[in-house]
Amino acid sequence: MEEYDSDESGLIEFSEFVELASNYVEPEEDYDTLRNELREIFMLYDRDAKGYIPVDAFKAILRELDGAVPDDELDDIVDEIDADGSGTVDFEEFMEVMTGL
Repeated sequence: MEEYDSDESGLIEFSEFVELASNYVEPEEDYDTLRNELREIFMLYDRDAKGYIPVDAFKAILRELDGAVPDDELDDIVDEIDADGSGTVDFEEFMEVMTGL
């Protein structure tokens, strides 16, 4: 737990969990399967096929995955992934957060 609890809160937050879980994703074949599954999820939120989703929709996804994540942590995740401040998350950024890769 100490290895992945980077903020030493005594809890594993979502971003820490993603890092931990990424160690158990099999390379290549499983990665491709995971990528395809995440692409399908992404497309559910990218209804207009623009290639991105608004950060609010991305936050909603993270809340669905873990309703206990505080808003300030969600904001930190979004700030990290949306470094250009566009207010959107493209698929590669989505993949990065969801897989930790």
